[in-house]
Amino acid sequence: MKKNRLIMGLIGVLMLGCLYAQRPGSDPKMSAFIDDLMGRMTLEEKIGQLNLLSVGFDVTGPQLSKDADAKVRQGLVGGVFNTYTPVAMRKLQTLAIKESRLGIPLMFGYDVIHGHKTIFPIPLGLSCTWNMDTIERSARIAAAEASADGLNWTFSPMVDIARDARWGRIAEGAGEDPYLGAQIARTMVRGYQGEDISRSNALMACVKHFALYGAAEAGRDYNTVDMSRRQMYEYYLPPYRAAVEAGAGSVMSSFNEVDAVPATANRWLLTDLLRTQWGFQGFVVTDYTAINEMSEHGMGGLQKDAELALKAGVDMDMVGETYLKYLPELAAHGEISESMINQACRRILEAKYKLGLFSDPFHGCTEERARKEILTPENRKAAREIAEQSVVLLKNDRQILPLKKSGTIALVGPLADDQQNLLGSWRAAGDWRMAVSVLTGISNVAGSEVTILHAKGANLVDDPALRATMKAFGAEIPVDGRSPQQMVAEAVAMASRADVVVAVLGESSGMTGEAASRSDIGLPECQKELLRALVETGKPVVLVLMNGRPLTLCWEAEHCGAILETWFGGTEAGNAVADVLFGDYNPSGKLTATFPRSVGQIPVYYNHKNTGRPYKGDPTFKYASRYLDVPNDPLYAFGYGLSYTTFSYSDVKLNKTTLSDAETLLASVSLTNTGKRPGEETVQLYVSQPVASVTRSVEDLRDFQKVRLQPGETREVTFRITPEDLKFYNGKLEYDWEPGEFAIRIGGDSSQLKSATVHWSRQAVTAKTP
Repeated sequence: MKKNRLIMGLIGVLMLGCLYAQRPGSDPKMSAFIDDLMGRMTLEEKIGQLNLLSVGFDVTGPQLSKDADAKVRQGLVGGVFNTYTPVAMRKLQTLAIKESRLGIPLMFGYDVIHGHKTIFPIPLGLSCTWNMDTIERSARIAAAEASADGLNWTFSPMVDIARDARWGRIAEGAGEDPYLGAQIARTMVRGYQGEDISRSNALMACVKHFALYGAAEAGRDYNTVDMSRRQMYEYYLPPYRAAVEAGAGSVMSSFNEVDAVPATANRWLLTDLLRTQWGFQGFVVTDYTAINEMSEHGMGGLQKDAELALKAGVDMDMVGETYLKYLPELAAHGEISESMINQACRRILEAKYKLGLFSDPFHGCTEERARKEILTPENRKAAREIAEQSVVLLKNDRQILPLKKSGTIALVGPLADDQQNLLGSWRAAGDWRMAVSVLTGISNVAGSEVTILHAKGANLVDDPALRATMKAFGAEIPVDGRSPQQMVAEAVAMASRADVVVAVLGESSGMTGEAASRSDIGLPECQKELLRALVETGKPVVLVLMNGRPLTLCWEAEHCGAILETWFGGTEAGNAVADVLFGDYNPSGKLTATFPRSVGQIPVYYNHKNTGRPYKGDPTFKYASRYLDVPNDPLYAFGYGLSYTTFSYSDVKLNKTTLSDAETLLASVSLTNTGKRPGEETVQLYVSQPVASVTRSVEDLRDFQKVRLQPGETREVTFRITPEDLKFYNGKLEYDWEPGEFAIRIGGDSSQLKSATVHWSRQAVTAKTP
């Protein structure tokens, strides 16, 4: 039996070698190198390449990898994460290349999500720039810093579509729209990997969480996901596919189930869809202990879980070490073939080859380079500029903003002089002590004629149960020694002496991100009490928000004179906020996730479907799809965002109203800056098809352009629309377009659009499968 298994194993190696040598786009030199290496590897060493350990500074799960040094020497580790700095990386890498039998280098991964040590706005904030150059710049700087600090692999971008603001990880993605999400996914991969992933300043991207992780029921992290295939293809899968097409080197399986099978055991997802349909040629890594957690899903014991994961297409096991423990036995008993192990091992080795680790295991990392390239003045300048672009002006009654650089400002709130929370969740190697607070930023920007009065006013959270939970999670929220009444009284006294009040309120960084779902997404009650007291003074109140999700803000929207959404802005947050407050930068951000009026509206998103009984605005008609106590529409719609200037749109002009087949439609508007300041507007194109073979969204984003205009300037903004922009997934999951009537809508957000109608016919039908 052993002899037969050996022969079968050799045949498997030869077959895989031929397969990879002939694979479209494969590198013959790489294939030959890996063929030779794998020919010298034992089965245990091959399995070792599938093992990813956590070694170092952070632990994002319940379990630490043990005996890492010994396993590296034995060739039983393919990569490590949570280890960085040149000293730490070089120590482990030297161990691998000098003391293991074959000297195979390790990969070094880390959660570089929105910056490494120079921290940019959280990804949800970055997406609000609607600026691909800006987003790519942030990823490029993050890659340069992280690679200088010993890393060559990042667990980013997270491209999960999210329609539920209760979910804490909405902070880590690009919002609710598949088209915009796909553009950002491509951009992030390009920013991390560059044109050549082997360059010393590149990081290999890892697209996550594959798939549908953002659709967790009830917005509760790790919860069940259940949806139709058509829903997946149309609304949730496009960003993942875009990242794969951009050349992402790796994909991370998600914790949730897909079609009642955990993603980590789902062969349809990881092989049929990802590899066969999409042509992905990188490797798949699990999320933290995801194989182990399949037992809780009811898939069997750990040995069965390991078998299912490998057969599904998982190449690397993060931290759980189920592959290391169980694959040898599974192979010995014929439950899995050695060719399956060979295939996974080859994918890991190919990634290392493409990164250039076999020629330079240290990837150009030195202490000198780290000193020169990390947290530089140039990087901080970029962080400030990018944070400015992420700010969204939600309200500005009577032009309260921008503030004058004279007079007295009462700066109030638990986040006004805060540094610890500015970096947001997933702050990587960022040091909060290097962050610029809003108080410091205003002091830097306001000038000598502004007097700043500062008071904390309230704790971030007064709820003892929530504080205890946050403390247990390692995200303790400091509590002032004074009573809430004393703090509010001090703030009110300062407000009464000021010309304007700036209240900096929101969430702690630990209240968003992984395992940070909330059922109430309003401001904490102690902050609301402070805000009510400030409004009652009669002084103009500017609300500056810092948070990682859309919030419910109905009272605030009614009573505050101005509202500025700044997210968690990163290292230069305070300077960026001050630049916007005083008009040194005119805000241009637009929302990428809908702000509900009430948590009861969730999920609420712009590209919803109509019903057979749509609400048409008649409050006396009962039998329509509506709420009794709140309107259907959100507080702030997808794409919404104000400026210190104003813009007007002409009616939509079409070059033709009847088209056929592959003709191109030109749709234009005249955009005019009708205000007194230069400003930038994001002009958005939406397409709607009222009648089709399946029900369609009321509208879908199809393109956008950022346009900067001087006061009084008018510019013609034109979009080119082809049948490619009309395509959708039909009932057979064919990606195609259907003839008929289309509404072409253009405007500044999804709820305020100019519209024109066109009829598009076709003669030949050539449908594509997904």
